[in-house]
Amino acid sequence: MIKRFALSVLLISAFPALLLAQSFKLMRFDEDYSSLKADSSKGFYHGLKFIPLSESRNTYLTIGGEMRYENVGRHNENWLQGQGYNNSFLQRYSVHANLQIGNRFRIFSQLNSALENGSKYGPSPVDEDKLVVENLFAEYKPWQKGSSSLSFRVGRQELNYGAGRLISVREGPNVRLYFTGAKAMYHSPRFTADGFVMMADNVNPGVFDNKATKQANLWGAYSSLIIQRGGNFDFYYLGYQRRNARFEEGTADELRHTVAMRYWKSGGGFIYNLEAAYQFGTFGKGRINAWTAAVEMGYVFDHIAGKPTINLRNDYISGDSKQGDGKLQTFNPLYPKGGYFGFNPLIGPANLIDLHPYATINLSDNWALQADLVYNWRYSLQDGIYHPSGNFNTGGSTSSQRYIGTTYLLSSEYQFSKFFSLSGGAQYFNRGAFIADIVQPSDNSWFYNLQFTFKF
Repeated sequence: MIKRFALSVLLISAFPALLLAQSFKLMRFDEDYSSLKADSSKGFYHGLKFIPLSESRNTYLTIGGEMRYENVGRHNENWLQGQGYNNSFLQRYSVHANLQIGNRFRIFSQLNSALENGSKYGPSPVDEDKLVVENLFAEYKPWQKGSSSLSFRVGRQELNYGAGRLISVREGPNVRLYFTGAKAMYHSPRFTADGFVMMADNVNPGVFDNKATKQANLWGAYSSLIIQRGGNFDFYYLGYQRRNARFEEGTADELRHTVAMRYWKSGGGFIYNLEAAYQFGTFGKGRINAWTAAVEMGYVFDHIAGKPTINLRNDYISGDSKQGDGKLQTFNPLYPKGGYFGFNPLIGPANLIDLHPYATINLSDNWALQADLVYNWRYSLQDGIYHPSGNFNTGGSTSSQRYIGTTYLLSSEYQFSKFFSLSGGAQYFNRGAFIADIVQPSDNSWFYNLQFTFKF
């Protein structure tokens, strides 16, 4: 581990502090370095981002990657009194290459390695995947007119839509999420639409040992409409199936359809994000009838030093209304953003009501600070609580207590340059009456982390 870290430091020191016009994207295949075709400047970093493979320079290769190191500490992480302290050191490495052949065809590939050391319980499923092909797809663009285009993509690929409530690449945890399948994409300045059919692999912690599900377990369409001076709309449908899905209601095969809409505005001044989704389908022989609604509003003080923001989010996420009747009202978040309710959420977006005020401020051009307060209740007393992934955690139908607990969060990020960043935070979970009822003897929970990231 020490040798690996030392090697990384040597590699990092070899990179000059150069800046390109664009910043790195969450999905690295969204980056476009075609503008370097006409740039005659030379340099090691420039050479990685544009490697011409033809005299016309229309065929070229782009190389990039990431190294991330994170130290994580937890105390009574499952609210169990006397559970004590648990520390782990997480590492993530990735390297990618984009082969662009003319204006219509490209092949993108990415290898990821996620490692965990130190936890007394061993690595969790989102902590370790020693080596995996994260992306490997071919993309063809048969039509393009101005800034509008139609593309088709086939192969292994990451997905991320909207606020990440239902489909997210899951950047926060050490192991990112990917799918294998086909996608059609239409893009124009004010309207985008994707249609896709995907398989999600079963993730194992070893080297190239993830197993394909060999069935389409995610399919759908996602569209976004931008209205000048009128906000932005997302409309989407998602189909999903899972064998032996577990809820407090029981374990059975699940077939679920989600229809949803999102209305949002970011930037300066008044900002908002309103999202609602309805789910229907079958759970074994029973019917599914679930829903969620989220409202987030805030204000960015553009003309004040540090551009502080104040925000308030409120989520209602349905739970099962009657345990044991064969029907299911528990919302399934599918493939959600891991840190949607905090950077180390202990409860997930199912059978939940939360009230979440938070504020941000830029202490300098490179340094940001955020403080959060999250109040959590069970939506239904006939249902339990779920993990951040949406998987079943603990039953709750035997308890009459609704309040789960209060989360206090403080986080910060410092951006040294385009390439280097340092972030960290602390989280305290003050257990409520429900946790005190079902976990005995129970105690409050602490979490902290410190993360260093290098991207190129």
